[in-house]
Amino acid sequence: MKTVMSLQEQVVEFVRAFDELAPEQAHKMTQLAELEKVMDDYATFVTNQAYKEEWNNVMKQPSDSFTQAIEEARAKSARCVTIMEKHRAMKLLEGQKGKTDYFQNIESCIEEEFGQFEVTSSSKVLLVGSGAFPMTPLLIARRTGAEVIGIDIDDEAIELGRRVVQELGEGLPIQLERVTVEELPTIHDMTHIIFSSTVNCKYDILDQLHTLTNDDVVVAMRYGNEVKSLFNYPMQEVDEKKWTLVDNVWRSHQVFDIALYKKS
Repeated sequence: MKTVMSLQEQVVEFVRAFDELAPEQAHKMTQLAELEKVMDDYATFVTNQAYKEEWNNVMKQPSDSFTQAIEEARAKSARCVTIMEKHRAMKLLEGQKGKTDYFQNIESCIEEEFGQFEVTSSSKVLLVGSGAFPMTPLLIARRTGAEVIGIDIDDEAIELGRRVVQELGEGLPIQLERVTVEELPTIHDMTHIIFSSTVNCKYDILDQLHTLTNDDVVVAMRYGNEVKSLFNYPMQEVDEKKWTLVDNVWRSHQVFDIALYKKS
């Protein structure tokens, strides 16, 4: 009879798989198909509402080892996504296509990013953490005509991302830059800002943005709490004198949820 693993055991097993399939020095993937399968399974795992009660019980008094496993799972799954995005970009540029369940889940999330705060052709959108396969800028620019800027701290991701945009969105108003928010000359002009859920310092950057942005800017913070926090960095408290939470879009079957902020 197959043994049913506890939530904690499954987290440890996923961390082990991340280490095995995407070790720190693995630049060229020889096990990409296996990694994609593990990440698809992980996306299903973190969105499974059946684990909510077990998670809440465990987190009443979590062990040090499980707390460490949570941090490792979050950081290492984010690294795996980075690897997958780079290889997806490379495959596209080599003339291959294809989409894993994980990427389909992410793309379906983009549909409802700003809710009532509509993006139009006159909007200027910033994505913090654009990655090597900039799906969000491509979808927003293609569907709305808005100008979109993506920033990232990974030089290789920016280079690949620019080539993907040229391949899939030639002529679209998309710009990808290897800069921080304070280095972006047009930061004050942004009408909408999106934070990728795997940016670990996103709330520190949000605090910075208060003095850098205009009064009407809308910020969409992708996050994940409870079991979803195994993949996403969770929601944090904000300085209420600076930012107000105006909406919280929670989607049970998506890998991240969205907190919408405006200036107080």
